[in-house]
Amino acid sequence: MSTDDRPTRPNQAANLARAHGAFNVVGGVWPLVSRRSFEAIFGSKYDRWLQFTVAGLLAGNGLVQLTAARTPEGLASARRLGLTTAGWLLAIDLIYVPKGTIRKTYLLDAAMEIGWLAAWQGRYGRIEST
Repeated sequence: MSTDDRPTRPNQAANLARAHGAFNVVGGVWPLVSRRSFEAIFGSKYDRWLQFTVAGLLAGNGLVQLTAARTPEGLASARRLGLTTAGWLLAIDLIYVPKGTIRKTYLLDAAMEIGWLAAWQGRYGRIEST
């Protein structure tokens, strides 16, 4: 097995979990802290309760990733949460941007979500025990 084919060490997976978690926390907290700047980029939101619900869930997912135990089980949970979160956000972006329901700026988010999916599927997302 070549070096690039080997699963990553837990500290590398933990770094990925922390980075993705921080991204999700920032993305979730942003519309709660500055709705005006968030909506300037991503468009006005009419259902504030829905905006706040998604923001809270995204921030909560990020906190779980940030605080994941540095064990194979903890990191595997962070990975599953990261894949699920990024996958759903990507799906929403790719379904609703073409329909014109959400702004094209959500394609920036789609690109980031593809990056997170690739990272979790790649070398740094596979976890081995020490």
